[in-house]
Amino acid sequence: MKGAKLPTPARKIVPYGGWQFAASFYEIFPAPCLSAGAAQRVVSLAPSLTDSVLELGAARRLVGVLDGGERPAAIGDLPSVGRYGQVNLERLLELQPDLILVWPGSVPEAQLQRLRDFGIALFIAEPHSLDELALQLAALGEALGEAEAGQRLSARFREGMRRLAERYRRDKPLKVFYQVWDRPLYTIGGRQVISDALRVCGAENLFGDLPQPAPQVSVEAVLARDPAAIVAGSHAQLELWRQWPALAATRRGQLYRIEDKNLERPSFAMLAATEKLCRSLAGAR
Repeated sequence: MKGAKLPTPARKIVPYGGWQFAASFYEIFPAPCLSAGAAQRVVSLAPSLTDSVLELGAARRLVGVLDGGERPAAIGDLPSVGRYGQVNLERLLELQPDLILVWPGSVPEAQLQRLRDFGIALFIAEPHSLDELALQLAALGEALGEAEAGQRLSARFREGMRRLAERYRRDKPLKVFYQVWDRPLYTIGGRQVISDALRVCGAENLFGDLPQPAPQVSVEAVLARDPAAIVAGSHAQLELWRQWPALAATRRGQLYRIEDKNLERPSFAMLAATEKLCRSLAGAR
């Protein structure tokens, strides 16, 4: 049996166990594999999905996680099934999960195919927009037996983003270079959820025309597009741009350090992280 990528969130309905929900950005494989009721033994292979499980109040269902940075205290003692890019399949199977949460980038394709072959239910999610993230929260709540919590969280997320977009709207979007890393220089493409967060803040992604999630770019390409503001995770990363005083962002002093992992780890917590981003950019011109 093959899973199916679902193209239109408003129209396509995916059966999962006894439930149905709409999505465009995740894959359920195999579809009706759980008995009636929610998943009882869940392994998360994505820190962002682990965060969402906790936000939904379903930590008790987690039996293992993929390590990716500091763990929340609530899951500090859970067994590890590996690290980013390296899943210990033997350890994972020992935990006897009935649902595995996956972000494709955290698991090599060969291992992902092996997980499909095991016949365990997979929730494979990769939201490309804030709307898709809201849908994901509701769908995950459904899969975990927390449907009401999922709907509430999804609605709060949508409303929060709507209010931010209303508050920080600009007649002319601010051109922002979002720097992921400096050596080599990486940014975000247009189908990245962070790109959507920039839009909420009245800004536009300088490299929003690129299809890759995290394209490598050159300093010359950034200079040619002349961003009005630059966002990075540390002051050290921003130092590079002080060498270019003619750059609009440098000339105007609009180099912003925003150190919040939740911008790059999509869950409900991205709402607060986006508000922080919006506040930082609010005075830029």
